[in-house]
Amino acid sequence: MQLTVIGVNHQTAPLSIREKLAFAAAELPDAVGSLIDSDAALEAVILSTCNRTELYCIGESAKITDWLAARQGLTAEEIRPYLYTYGCSDTVRHAFRVACGLDSMVLGEPQILGQIKDAVQTAQEQNTVGTWLNSLFQKTFSVAKEIRSGTSVGEHSVSMAAASVKMAEQIFPSVGKLNVLFVGAGEMIELVATYFAAENPRLMTVANRTLERAEELCGKLGINAEPCLLNNIPDILHQYDVVISSTASPLPIIGKGMVERALKQRNQIPVFMLDLAVPRDIEAEIADLDDVYLYTVDDMADVVQSGKDARKKAAAEAEVMVEQKVAEFLEWQKSRENVPLIRALRDEGERARRHVLENAMKQLAKGAAPEEVLERLSVQLTNKLLHSPTRTLSKAGGSDSELVDAVAQIYHLEHPERK
Repeated sequence: MQLTVIGVNHQTAPLSIREKLAFAAAELPDAVGSLIDSDAALEAVILSTCNRTELYCIGESAKITDWLAARQGLTAEEIRPYLYTYGCSDTVRHAFRVACGLDSMVLGEPQILGQIKDAVQTAQEQNTVGTWLNSLFQKTFSVAKEIRSGTSVGEHSVSMAAASVKMAEQIFPSVGKLNVLFVGAGEMIELVATYFAAENPRLMTVANRTLERAEELCGKLGINAEPCLLNNIPDILHQYDVVISSTASPLPIIGKGMVERALKQRNQIPVFMLDLAVPRDIEAEIADLDDVYLYTVDDMADVVQSGKDARKKAAAEAEVMVEQKVAEFLEWQKSRENVPLIRALRDEGERARRHVLENAMKQLAKGAAPEEVLERLSVQLTNKLLHSPTRTLSKAGGSDSELVDAVAQIYHLEHPERK
């Protein structure tokens, strides 16, 4: 088994595939535990966002792929064309790049780092993170912090939250005259709602599964914000010019029939709808309706590219730093492979020390002269410590030049034949 990552993202798979492979936040604890129980992996962290689903594991890639397909009700053949699978060094590089925002739709976006930290915390709570993945992600967080503070890769970026307002402004002249409905009350909706609130729309409503969380978000937004439950949406949908949704629901919340009824009540006044959820909250067929402008996360690519040119130089600098950090991490991991041998060597030395010390204490107790005891102790300890290497060298003779060179290097000796 080796370090590997298996996943799909916005570059390798369309939304229709990504939503089938996505994991809801509430599902992650059981999923990551199930992956370990399947014996496909010894360690595992599952990262699932609107733009990617990735499984970081110590395991066998083929078995992990089979588990992912089966878990999501698919076959390995269906998902394999969209998957990327990396080995040890490429997995380290990929983790660093993702955490720094270098692999994001929004170059340098900061939200992904928090999402990785949440994924790791979930895995830790399920005891699926061991020595390898813990080392990888602690280094990943350190590298992301250093690159974000040492370069300007995150500057001039247009987040999806800010892009949401820009997209609405392409359809309506003024956000300040609009009624906006937010479906869900999670982190993404909170970010988007904050940007819309800054434009002071006429009315904002937060619809959520629990009223308490909706009320909490409305309190943060301030003016013109009111809460409601998700089951109220069919009755109030016609009131809103902008509908933005991002929930963890496995099934669509807003269907085509619901929107058709709302359009009749609106007398064909256009509606801007933005579905940021994966899987989708808004049925795709709604895009076929007249007077509905429905967009998904994939449709936002052109908008969020604003300012990308200004970040290209910083991204190049960040890529160089990533390569340096990958080399450092791999070298450190390589050195860690010798830790058990080092520990065993020191234990053997400690056993030899205790043995000769016990003999020396017995001789002193019998009244032997301290000088003689110390002399004997030093000779015995030297013989014990040098017995194994000298015996091995004697057996090898001059036939094993690598062994001779290794011993010479360990003891800082110069081979007589080379003087």
